[in-house]
Amino acid sequence: MIRLESDVLVIGAGGAGIFAAIAAARDGCRVQLIDRSLIGRGGATVMAQMTVSVALGEQCPDHWEYHLADTLKAGRGLCDASLSQLLCENAALRIRELDAWKVGWARENGHLKQALAPGHDRPRCVYVDFLNTGPAVSRTLRAQLNRIPAIRRIGDVLITNIVVREGEAVGAVGLHLISGEAVALEAKSVIIATGGLTRLYRRNSGSLNTGGDGYALALRAGAELMDMEFVQFFPIGHLAPRMIGMDPIMWDPFRYKLGGRLLNAKGEEFADRYGQAESGKYALTRDVATYAIYKEVEAGRGSPAGGAYLSFQHVPEAELRNAFGPVIDRLAGNGIDLTKMPVEVAPITHYHMGGVRVNTSMETRVKNLYAAGEAVGGTSGANRLSGNALTEAFVFGERAGTTAAANARSRASTGWSDSAAGSALDLLQSRGGGSASNNTAATIVELQALMADNAGPFRTEARLVEALRRLEKMQAELGVAPPSSDGGEHYNMVRLDWLDLRNMLLVAQTVVRAAIERKESRGAHQREDFPGMLPEWQVNQIFSYQDGKLGLSRSQPAKAAQ
Repeated sequence: MIRLESDVLVIGAGGAGIFAAIAAARDGCRVQLIDRSLIGRGGATVMAQMTVSVALGEQCPDHWEYHLADTLKAGRGLCDASLSQLLCENAALRIRELDAWKVGWARENGHLKQALAPGHDRPRCVYVDFLNTGPAVSRTLRAQLNRIPAIRRIGDVLITNIVVREGEAVGAVGLHLISGEAVALEAKSVIIATGGLTRLYRRNSGSLNTGGDGYALALRAGAELMDMEFVQFFPIGHLAPRMIGMDPIMWDPFRYKLGGRLLNAKGEEFADRYGQAESGKYALTRDVATYAIYKEVEAGRGSPAGGAYLSFQHVPEAELRNAFGPVIDRLAGNGIDLTKMPVEVAPITHYHMGGVRVNTSMETRVKNLYAAGEAVGGTSGANRLSGNALTEAFVFGERAGTTAAANARSRASTGWSDSAAGSALDLLQSRGGGSASNNTAATIVELQALMADNAGPFRTEARLVEALRRLEKMQAELGVAPPSSDGGEHYNMVRLDWLDLRNMLLVAQTVVRAAIERKESRGAHQREDFPGMLPEWQVNQIFSYQDGKLGLSRSQPAKAAQ
């Protein structure tokens, strides 16, 4: 068994995790930054292509309170306003910090350029360029890591359990994927920064890392989850024709910069049928756009591949090239000429509003355990405002690292004991818990299809109840330990898929159970059998986990600081 010890353990090395590690290290702590993938190259940040919302006021008057108002409006009354305020009030600090690190924010006349994104009342979103913001941010953060010797970076480690002793987090246990060895990680503070759960769905814009690992880790450690029913679907993910080497969610900046028209099979613009006419601004919020496309397809007015058309044929070629020059050539390489043809788009799973319940110090209810980034729930309520995802990673990552470091400095030791880690280590060393004939990879595909078909953007009681029944059946068939296999210990995919399913099935059940209970439609949660918002449902749903059973309660959304 591999043993490692640190002051602060950060699980997940995307934008939130790296910011947390940097903040903890500059406050004098020894940091272990752990990821199941390559450091700074997995998760969602590196894949983010678009914009980052921040009230800088460089190109038009703005204030963080206006940003907050738009965030709360998008959240449909369910935001933890104290977290939303933290996000909006501190966003400029993190954006200017990245600017000092030479991330390369786009500029115009000496000012950071700010674009108008859906749901914002004014141009507020910075970017590097419209298709390279995430990679530029990730590259910049990796460069900062290289300058800090106090941060030890370790990839290819899947964390399977937070170790809790007498109600306090004292570290974690994981699996080194290359060697197959168990890893014991002692720490005075632990930060979960593992992203969201988009991998639960068949068609998604996330990486293979985003299967809800952090949510499952938090639940089993004794922390709470909230708002798990709110899964955001990006409305215009690329559907057809086939496009290779380009992100499926690339069309949003094209649309709101150049005025891409959403059309049905009859060539009609249709958004005004669903309560929000575009009026030439092309800035539908994501939940409304998703609903409109689904309903057009359902009515038989969808495109051949089952979505809607997105057309730029009314935009002169010179204007297209001026806005997205090299990208136009890459599209041409895929046989797509935007001056002559529309593309087909359809909703794709993109983000999760729910997550680990924390306070404004990013503390969970488990002592020494913190969360950051998309792993945190409550900030966005029922629907995330466009551009807030990376802002959340930066602001909450920095805050988690700072508070976790202060906690670590106050502790004389980690408090680790091998007996507290015993069951977690036993799980990694045991075999034969499930049927050797079970195809774990096929079960993941089945789970993704089930969630897409029964717990997607539009839900009914019957489909959700059927989903829960089948999830419970899959859980029973999974067994209590990885099945035996002859694949050896090095990158044993049978064992890895089993461990992923262990998390994915638990997290999927929280999504479905919360969706069954919420008998209304609000934001990203749309119940076709309960249309419309109801005032009695302006509550957060909270999950706990004890003795292998999920508990569900409700609470009022937290208010902002006065």
